[in-house]
Amino acid sequence: MRTFKLEQSKTETITPHGGLALVGHCLNKQTSLAKTSRSVVKRHGIANIDLIRTYLGLICLGKSDFEAVELARHDPFFKATLGIKQSPSSARLRQRFDEDARALIPLLDEASVEFLRNASVPIGTLATGHVPLDMDVFPMDNSNTKKEGVAYTYKGHDGYAPIAAYLGQEGWCLGCELRPGNQHANKEFIHTLDRVLPRARALTNAPILTRLDSAHDALENRQYFRQSQFDYLIKWNPRKQDGLDWVDKANAAGSLWCHTRPGKMETLVAEPLDGTDDRLIVKITVRQSDALGQLFLEPQISLEGWTTSLTPAVADNAAVIALYRDHATSEQFHSEFKTDLDLERLPSGKFNTNDLVLAFAVLGYNILRWMGQRALLGPDAPVRHKAKRRRLKTVMQELMYMACRLVSSGRQLTLRFGQHCPGFKAFTTVYGSV
Repeated sequence: MRTFKLEQSKTETITPHGGLALVGHCLNKQTSLAKTSRSVVKRHGIANIDLIRTYLGLICLGKSDFEAVELARHDPFFKATLGIKQSPSSARLRQRFDEDARALIPLLDEASVEFLRNASVPIGTLATGHVPLDMDVFPMDNSNTKKEGVAYTYKGHDGYAPIAAYLGQEGWCLGCELRPGNQHANKEFIHTLDRVLPRARALTNAPILTRLDSAHDALENRQYFRQSQFDYLIKWNPRKQDGLDWVDKANAAGSLWCHTRPGKMETLVAEPLDGTDDRLIVKITVRQSDALGQLFLEPQISLEGWTTSLTPAVADNAAVIALYRDHATSEQFHSEFKTDLDLERLPSGKFNTNDLVLAFAVLGYNILRWMGQRALLGPDAPVRHKAKRRRLKTVMQELMYMACRLVSSGRQLTLRFGQHCPGFKAFTTVYGSV
């Protein structure tokens, strides 16, 4: 068996994170954070933009803890690719974020939308011609901690319950706002819409369909969408509705019952909603026996419904149900925040600082998503199965974790990749298009 002699170079700068060059290029070329971050005035100390570049680089590598900066602050490649002039220590980074979190969050939110606009990202539409805007709350497990805002979530553990918004079939993130774990999804939801909907409209002129789960089934929300002229599709919350009454409605309307199996039948009923042209679509299921044929003493009636502003000419009842079923795709995007970016457990004990961390994550998420859509779907991409989009983990594996050597010669910095580097063509495609 061959053995190797181990040596550590004293002159060469070699990195396993070549993709940081793409992140730095996107941040510095496609956003104006270098300018807007000056609005948070500091009389002395490290510039805000250096703090932003440092932490965004860590986020895009899947490192959210502040201590990770200690491994990067003396790395010449990390500083050169992101344009960092002065690197902070982990203690200083944490302290500055604690001090300026509320002032930095709006700047990062604006930069995320600015990046998507300047990069001219593709925004996929539905069969109806609408651009989907999926909004949902998801739990983050931070149990066994004493962090500010951690509370008992609907998933049965202590943590946070942020609300996220994703635009288009690709899942571009327009915001991920941190919330206490015990806050109801619909609490302060109108204020969230006030922030998210203008961002969506700034990116597309196509009609937008906002899709929400049953926690947002409220008259106030429907009225807001009508006034804002945004279409909506919300899962209906039957609350204390009587199933027998709906069976009578279906029979009175002459609805056709579909017998999906012996002892089970279904039908759809649609009726006007709130005295407007909007409609409520209810699926009624009557079970007289279970799947094995065991008869029930009384029929079991279940109700499932959807409220929507889409007219029957745009989407019939079956199409509305299919459109909402596609809303479940957003659950995949939640998992990318929690696993791929390693943000299940947030790094700070302060609520505002953790909210700032999620604002960083949104910008990093969009940059990585764009890199994947731009470089990992074409013929020059490393060999992968066909897909409409790539997970952030795939982008990190194929583009972020590319080994290269930093060469400085004649005031020119060069990144030199290996002869058999499989992602080199994809890398140059992204770098040349920024």
